[in-house]
Amino acid sequence: MVVCGDDGLAHRLAAELRDVYEERVTLVVPALREVRPAPGRPRSGAGRGLLGRLPTARNRTAAGDRAAARESAVRELRVLEAPVPDEEALAAAGVAGAAALALVYEDDETNVRAALVARRLNPRLRLVIRLYNRRLGQHLEELLDQAALVAEPGMDLRGLDSATTVLSDADTAAPALAASAVAGTSKVIQADGLLLRAVERTPPGPGEVADPGLCTLALLSATAVDPAGADGSELGGDRGPQLLPDDRAVAAATGRGIIALEAISQVAPAPEGRRLNQVSLPVGSLFSRRLRWSLAGITAAVGALAVASSMVTGDTPLHAAYLTLLDIFAINDPALDQPREQQVLQILAGFVGLLLLPVLVAAALEALGAFRTATVLRRPPRGLSGHVVLLGLGKVGARVLARLRELGIAVVCVESDPLARGVALARRLHVPVVVGDVTDEGVLEAARIHRAHALLAVTSSDTTNLEAALYARSVKPDVRVVMRLYDNEFATAVYRTLREAHPTALTRSRSVSHLAAPAFAAAMMGRQVLGAIPVERRVLVFAALDVTGCRQLEGRTVGESFRPGAWRVIALDRAVRGTRRPGLTTEPGYDAVRRPALVWDLHPGYVLRPQDRVVVAATRRGLAELLGRGQARTAGAGTRAGAGAADTGAGQPG
Repeated sequence: MVVCGDDGLAHRLAAELRDVYEERVTLVVPALREVRPAPGRPRSGAGRGLLGRLPTARNRTAAGDRAAARESAVRELRVLEAPVPDEEALAAAGVAGAAALALVYEDDETNVRAALVARRLNPRLRLVIRLYNRRLGQHLEELLDQAALVAEPGMDLRGLDSATTVLSDADTAAPALAASAVAGTSKVIQADGLLLRAVERTPPGPGEVADPGLCTLALLSATAVDPAGADGSELGGDRGPQLLPDDRAVAAATGRGIIALEAISQVAPAPEGRRLNQVSLPVGSLFSRRLRWSLAGITAAVGALAVASSMVTGDTPLHAAYLTLLDIFAINDPALDQPREQQVLQILAGFVGLLLLPVLVAAALEALGAFRTATVLRRPPRGLSGHVVLLGLGKVGARVLARLRELGIAVVCVESDPLARGVALARRLHVPVVVGDVTDEGVLEAARIHRAHALLAVTSSDTTNLEAALYARSVKPDVRVVMRLYDNEFATAVYRTLREAHPTALTRSRSVSHLAAPAFAAAMMGRQVLGAIPVERRVLVFAALDVTGCRQLEGRTVGESFRPGAWRVIALDRAVRGTRRPGLTTEPGYDAVRRPALVWDLHPGYVLRPQDRVVVAATRRGLAELLGRGQARTAGAGTRAGAGAADTGAGQPG
């Protein structure tokens, strides 16, 4: 694998490929003195610090332990310094024989130029490109794939899985940020518009049955919850983590925690989510509470006068109410020749009419203001609770907003710039927006932070995000806080400090590069790979595979295809073959009504057909076996990388 970049994302991506997928990685960076920081990030050498911690071929010392060096030889990171990713630099990095190349420079032009050169050097190369311009990215994917076909006319890009993938760090970080706000974790797998997370469940008590969620992914080591045990994965025997166990193993593993796969669902109350989706405005948004109480009082007074008039005159209640309304609106004849009681009631009705006039004027003004605001931006409904306050509607905030609304989460946005790119999206989705500087007093209160479930601060300013988080903590100490911070070291320090200050509240601080790296790494592994989840010191890889040509799956039932400790079919893609999306990704603007296409509750007796596509959870070795004997046979030298290179270069188990 070759990674080229000039900011923290390149270093984080290289570490992800090496540590999670155990790939051999070459990192191409500018000279350390030329590394450019991300916008808004101080020149603190954050990328340099990460580079110094990675065991690279350049910074390993001869005094290191030889046994450890042999163990990590295949996971070694080779670093190449080059001012620009020109043909000479890419050739020196070994692009001609590489399986995949990631171009993650902050400059779109640099990435496009390097991609064109790399495709010429290696038509079979899998390209992953970081671009901010979405439209340019779509055209570039088609151009580079066409260039590969021209270079080798007989090549099958789908079978080889060497197509070009264009990603944006904002798009890839959005699911993790949304998951952190909703479920408190960023370890998620995105599949078919759903967010899946692996959760650790405590061991069931005597006579209890553990909740497996969608399925049980692993049994934790026997000492995973024992402070005296350093790490169960090193203990050997049955005390280490057991990946993809069968039902018998789960039932027999008393006292051991499990890792279960579950879908992230909405946490906000369903009625609130429906209120935010309504196009028509509810009464509570039209009229203030004080005005509603005033109208209720006047209505009660009118009713009392009507009852009294009916009792005095002997008229029917309907006719008495009619006469009372005429008196209130001063269009009835004076009761000069009527009894004194009726004259008093008429005077009281006229007084109520005087009180009604300003109330009606106030109601008209409030309704007019509410309707005019609704055509621009919605305001948070009164009584809203259990929602997510999203701070910032820029490039990242707009993606996070779209993801939260796809999950059905009630959201209230706060943005200082009314012309921000996410404001139009919020207006189209009928999401309430508070326009104002979050550092000003009363802005977060207007977003109902005291009733919110979580605060998600994703502005481009670290200080603004931190200030908003601290202020939200002062208003509601137990609110869940998720902050976007540029520097990962600073994010770690902030997280530890807030955790110590508020031990009972959930706090998450994330850098975009840290959140985007797993998605870029999964794209480098091939479009089949959806992502990976670590289990202690081992890793489970999730992939979308075609059943055709895979003898371990084709013609077998779901139960028969399950191999404990190797792979497990967890979902079936019911989409028609011609309409399937590579990697089950959800494109921006994808219709949420058509989103669910995966069947998770599979019957063990269902027979897998050649035209089916399934989602599997597998170890590295298991996925390599599935792909190596299935559709990846034509990949040649690229098979190892496309299969997840499961084994550390020499067939070592995952």
